Amino acid sequence: MCRIDKKHVRVAGRLVRARISFWESNPVDSGYKLNMCRRTKFVRGKLNMSDHKVEDKFLLGGKEFGSRLIIGTGKYRNYEEMRAAHEASGAEMVTVAVNRVPLDGKTESFLDHLNPEMQILPNTAGCYDADHAIRTARLAREALGTDWIKLEVIGDPVTLLPDNEQTLAAAKTLVSEGFIVLPYFSDDLIMAKKLLDAGCPAVMPLAAPIGSGMGVQNPSNLRIIREQLPDAVIIVDAGVGVPSDAAVAMELGADAILMNTAIAESADPARMAEGMNLAVRAGRMAYLSGRMPKRLYASASSPIEGAIR
Repeated sequence: MCRIDKKHVRVAGRLVRARISFWESNPVDSGYKLNMCRRTKFVRGKLNMSDHKVEDKFLLGGKEFGSRLIIGTGKYRNYEEMRAAHEASGAEMVTVAVNRVPLDGKTESFLDHLNPEMQILPNTAGCYDADHAIRTARLAREALGTDWIKLEVIGDPVTLLPDNEQTLAAAKTLVSEGFIVLPYFSDDLIMAKKLLDAGCPAVMPLAAPIGSGMGVQNPSNLRIIREQLPDAVIIVDAGVGVPSDAAVAMELGADAILMNTAIAESADPARMAEGMNLAVRAGRMAYLSGRMPKRLYASASSPIEGAIR
């Protein structure tokens, strides 16, 4: 038998008072079709979803993460705003532009305001050829003491679209030097295969141009990459604007999402970060659950078999 608070129950987001006599005369059996009691608890009149958590760890580069949201450090109005957003996001990995890292070790920077428990992921933003990206990655290793690198090699200064060929060349060199290379590239299946063959533990196809906030522009490409590379780690990078964009990317099968501008440029970064966190989790659960098929015609929610006539 499942016990529910006899005085209050939350219905459609509102806390309402229930007649005690109703609960005494209508106990909720654990075999009830909705199986609500097995999945949830009522705590102080509120629905607690903690027992519904799905153990779904994110493995990357030999490390386990509880969050599938990777957050950035740029464009925030101040360090306090950045810290609040990071905390609200639940992210356990943060990417930093190497060209913004003070090398003297004395000047205050965003690094002084990061949660020390977060995995730092340096990136090679601002690099336009493989050699420049390789040098920047080596500098990041020395300055930040990490082998992790988000590889960016930009091919066009206006659209900031990646140069896939230069990215692949840099990836091969950096992998050979022991780096954990996470390459940002166009959403191209063939290039994804080449980057994985080069030794990258994950690939990071774009959803849309960096900082555009346009959301997933080519959902079919992301779906194809997921279906053709079922065992690959796919992290959607760039272009997310609102939580619904993040949910769509996760529903398409992405393993994680990296974002910065959508949160940092919002009016309330902490609140937006929390929304992104929820969207990533919701999208992931939807993907794992398997969506219903789309139909041209209606399908009654309540079958007529056995209905009272």
